Amino acid sequence: MTGMTLLVCCSWAVLRFLSVQAYENLAYHQPTWQSNTLLPFTAGLAVDGRFTDLRVEGGQCAVSLLGQTAEWRVDLGGVKSIHHVILKHVMDAKWHPGIFLGFSVYISNKTDIEDGVLCFSDTNFTTTTIPNPVNIICPYHGRYVIYYNKRTHLPYPEKLSRYTMIGLCEVEVYGCQTLGNYGENCSLECPQNCQDGYCDIVEGTCLACKPGFIGPRCMERGDMDSENHSVVIRSIGSHSVKSTVSRLRILMGI
Repeated sequence: MTGMTLLVCCSWAVLRFLSVQAYENLAYHQPTWQSNTLLPFTAGLAVDGRFTDLRVEGGQCAVSLLGQTAEWRVDLGGVKSIHHVILKHVMDAKWHPGIFLGFSVYISNKTDIEDGVLCFSDTNFTTTTIPNPVNIICPYHGRYVIYYNKRTHLPYPEKLSRYTMIGLCEVEVYGCQTLGNYGENCSLECPQNCQDGYCDIVEGTCLACKPGFIGPRCMERGDMDSENHSVVIRSIGSHSVKSTVSRLRILMGI
């Protein structure tokens, strides 16, 4: 058990070191919202950079009332390229950790989770195994990071409490401030033929290509040869290669 604790601790320390070195905390002092508030513990306390006291009484955590649902979000101010999210929950003997079990994290361009992508959903943590902080790899593009929990479907799993709430002492969202950049320190530009300038924040591969381009980095031109029902793939700066439609599907990941 001591070895496992040390592993989690060291993993968090390494990830935090890499965060500081490579990516910016995009959530710091950004606008926030939560479904309701246990005054004076407002939503903005989760992005103010203070988390030395994880007790509610410490005044450094965003806290809501107990309820069937709980939602908190931060507005990054525009669509950003996200790498990972770090959550620090309230750690207080007066609050049962089962309150936080079952939470989910979404990345969205709108304030509604239905329009976003599910980044993480807790289905395995227990009151004794839920880590604090929770580190979530989340390589997506979006404007809003949404934390959500619910107790709306009976019967609840044994590990869950009857009610849930917001108890977030800090939410850090690490990524690139400039959408078209990737790599260490976000110093590399995404390939010029990526659709909307989006690319993978680590590898720089395009999420989609501009019309007429294909390949992981959209460096190849692809034109349909209607007479032969095949695809002519023209590598930029190299000779033409003819392939079948199935080959195109492989390159496009279909």
